[in-house]
Amino acid sequence: MMAATLRRTDTLETHHMATYSVEPNPKVTCRIRYEDDTLLVVEKPARIVTQPGLGHDRSSLLNGLFARYGNRLQNLGAARDFGLLHRLDRETSGVLIVALDASAYDRLREDFELRRIRKFYWAIVKKAPDPASGVVRTALAEVKAVDRASDRPIKLARISRGGKPAVTAYRTLAASDLGALVECRPMTGRLHQVRVHMASIGSAVLGDDFYASGGVAEASPRLALHAHRVAFAHPRTGVPVDVATEMPKDLRGVLTRLRLAMPVRDEREGAAGGDEGEATTEAGDAE
Repeated sequence: MMAATLRRTDTLETHHMATYSVEPNPKVTCRIRYEDDTLLVVEKPARIVTQPGLGHDRSSLLNGLFARYGNRLQNLGAARDFGLLHRLDRETSGVLIVALDASAYDRLREDFELRRIRKFYWAIVKKAPDPASGVVRTALAEVKAVDRASDRPIKLARISRGGKPAVTAYRTLAASDLGALVECRPMTGRLHQVRVHMASIGSAVLGDDFYASGGVAEASPRLALHAHRVAFAHPRTGVPVDVATEMPKDLRGVLTRLRLAMPVRDEREGAAGGDEGEATTEAGDAE
């Protein structure tokens, strides 16, 4: 399905705004990569939080979605997260699944819990991992911390034997003396999983203020992590749905500066989890 941009239209239910739990904000826009009467796959831009929170009551992705789909999301209610099946960090861009009815949400939630949903990330890292492809199996625990920039309480992830199991498959797509492009497939959905796992093997994600050293954290204008693909069975029909995006413009600039090839879609079998249709490179951020 052709991608569309979410923006104000004459179908907005603006007269019902006062009854919504989330305030609609048509100024928050995103790309709609897939849409039918049961679900959406949207592409969240970087620097937008997924859902409202402290300091982001009106500026989240969900505020923007309520401007167009408010009635349907409100019907799902807080118990079903107003349709959100998963989240991305503020600095991470990429695709997210949003349910539009209760049966779709319940089925997709079950699929997430059973690890049937396949998510793929592109990460630009400080150096190629060794080995070039593999699987990281390191338990992670959430810890409370304070954001040094905002002085607000936050949660971070730490490697811990007492943490929850976390598994990330990865493969190197391109490498130079300046950095590397890696595709990651988180098999579990822990907080900051891709970021912590890549840092743990010496390949921290560029632009990561929490898990990378100063030089690496400053090597990208933002966190160099993009959720480029999601694949799942349609909750109503069972037909495979596979939605992929291109590398965002700001991260393409990072690749060029590091002399790394741009990733492209490829229909052959890949290494990051053994799936078809994964990414390769042109010849010549659960994140």
